[in-house]
Amino acid sequence: MKITYIVPGFGGTFYCGNCLRDKAFAKSLKDLGHDSITLPLYLPHSIEEFVNQSDVPVFYGAVNIYLKQNFKLFRKMPKWLYNFFNSEFILRYAAKKSGSTRAIGLEEMTISMLKGAEGFQNEELNQLIDFLKHHEKPDVVHLSNALLIGLAARIKDELKIPVFCTLQDEDVWINAMSESYKPILWKLMSEKAKDVDGFIAVSDYFAVVMKRNMKIPDNKIQVVHLGIDPFAYKIQIPKTDSLAIGYLSRMSEECGFEILIDAFIKLKKNQKFKNLKLYATGGKTEDNNAFINKQLKKLEKENIAESITFIEDFRTSELDKFFEKLTVLSVPVLKGEAFGLYLLESLAAGIPIVQPALGAFPEIIEKTEGGLTYFPNSSEALAEKLSEILSDSDKLIQMSKNGRKAVEESFNIKNSSEKWVEIYKNNI
Repeated sequence: MKITYIVPGFGGTFYCGNCLRDKAFAKSLKDLGHDSITLPLYLPHSIEEFVNQSDVPVFYGAVNIYLKQNFKLFRKMPKWLYNFFNSEFILRYAAKKSGSTRAIGLEEMTISMLKGAEGFQNEELNQLIDFLKHHEKPDVVHLSNALLIGLAARIKDELKIPVFCTLQDEDVWINAMSESYKPILWKLMSEKAKDVDGFIAVSDYFAVVMKRNMKIPDNKIQVVHLGIDPFAYKIQIPKTDSLAIGYLSRMSEECGFEILIDAFIKLKKNQKFKNLKLYATGGKTEDNNAFINKQLKKLEKENIAESITFIEDFRTSELDKFFEKLTVLSVPVLKGEAFGLYLLESLAAGIPIVQPALGAFPEIIEKTEGGLTYFPNSSEALAEKLSEILSDSDKLIQMSKNGRKAVEESFNIKNSSEKWVEIYKNNI
């Protein structure tokens, strides 16, 4: 089967679980013998993809669509200027800038994208359709998230093939926007949902959220939990002699980095945890610099800045070096998530997790038995739960074994991909 997976790129400047999921899924389909390709929108997944997929352009280049959306002058720009704004140099620069992945201020752009052929990006849509028709000729197109479903109608009309869509964290993007836009966006997404043959939610929790927000009927949505390749991660034994907490996500306020910093400070005041370390990785954009500096000043004030280590390289191939230092991992996302790929990565490495009882986190921890939840999502509650697990080496070792086993048996990307392919086959 020939499958084209259309995904939003992010430039590779920070840890993006959804983006890593997309890349891993496309690879897994190839491993199963299918002809699968990833088409990036806005930005490349990483700058290296300009080289590795040189025959696949970045569609809907972020700079071009921004200029067209906001300035009439650029809606009929010459081809040479269009190509310049879609070049490696410009997109590399855009990926690092503040606001490159920020929802606030992109309300009208999001509406325009959802409108598809009726939006300001019709030229980009024509280019995508032409590439699909004459270069790829897929049997199935899969959209990475529901913010892209404005593409579905034209794809179905022109190629006469089914279009599927994953559901993961669209609410995070919309809820970050101006209040007056939220009902408009949900209504538009509900209307465009009719153009999609089937939706695949990454957790039971998020299936309920999106059925409510997008008015999706039960027969049009299925749940397939995320998966990873467990054998891409070396099995570690949680450090019980030199205790250390890990953080793997974008270092931002919304991902709960401040909650973890404050909990870490509280723990360090306990003589029992005076040697506790914190290892943080996941990258950032310029938007996050002031926030991160604020956290560093807190640590400096407490004279414990030397107890935190920032690790710049968060590529999957380098994560073994990160996990081997850890006792436990925590990413206390303020409002929870639809899933959280970093949790599977940690569990695959045998490192237990401590997460707020929000979003899909309780569902994942219940199914894996690889960690603990706490509530409310405060630094006090997190410090208390971390103290509990860091003090119980037997529980740590058991959770480590549980987590790795669960990833191998229940959250293996091979099994997830096979379920997705079966859904495709039932609709072709």
